[in-house]
Amino acid sequence: MDKRGWKELDFLFITGDAYVDHPSFGVAIISRVLEKHGYKVGVIAQPNWRDLESFRILGRPRLACLITGGNLDSMVNHYTAAKKRRKKDVYSPGGKGGFRPDRATIVYANKVREAFPGCPVIIGGIESSLRRFAHYDFWDNKVRRSILLDSQADILVFGMGEKPIVEIAQALKDGNSVKEIRGIRGTMIPWQEALPEDAIELPSFSEVVNDKRKYAESFWMQYNQQDPFYGKPMVQNHGRKGVIQFPPTFPLNTSEMDAIYALPYVGTYHPSYEKYGG
Repeated sequence: MDKRGWKELDFLFITGDAYVDHPSFGVAIISRVLEKHGYKVGVIAQPNWRDLESFRILGRPRLACLITGGNLDSMVNHYTAAKKRRKKDVYSPGGKGGFRPDRATIVYANKVREAFPGCPVIIGGIESSLRRFAHYDFWDNKVRRSILLDSQADILVFGMGEKPIVEIAQALKDGNSVKEIRGIRGTMIPWQEALPEDAIELPSFSEVVNDKRKYAESFWMQYNQQDPFYGKPMVQNHGRKGVIQFPPTFPLNTSEMDAIYALPYVGTYHPSYEKYGG
């Protein structure tokens, strides 16, 4: 930030992975896409979740904090199918474990709320995408709530985020409150209003917790609305508050994808990881 003369970031991006500036990492893609559109983006890779100052090192961002658990769900990253702790973390420096918490997205989001009260929080990545509705959690052996509600985030971006994040950034830049941002394809937000006219109501959280058939019904309904051309918004009640998922974002065309992969990625890991052997 000092070298670039930046006094303040537009977006602070927190990730559970080590930082690798390569398009096989979602953080690199989203950061470079935002940079291309003129935003100042800073990345904190694997902050110490036990130390609040680890989240404040780059200061409070002007627009929002972006959070991802990383390229792999943090629980899958940490545990085998037999629920034994893994010895290695392939997305950490030197393959060493212990650099991220369990349920990283939730932990990071709550820490950001504490570090920067009132700052909009946007979560994404595979951990968020797979857990966006009420879902069975293998590790707890129970159905958990939407990760959007457990993390207390403002917006969840699911699937490929290149298009939604630019729309969100523009809305925030234009002065819209994060609570006013709704209807963007590829996003989900908390919902306490009446069912929109074109939306589908899924079985509620309490229903899927108590009835396996309702759980299966909910999954099938979600599955059938994942087509970006025909999918409809879906609402799931979680009690006092629910969630609404807007239709998936349209896929990138050839020229859009080429432009994203042509961005100036360095193509390797951050030099600070040399002490770990890469």
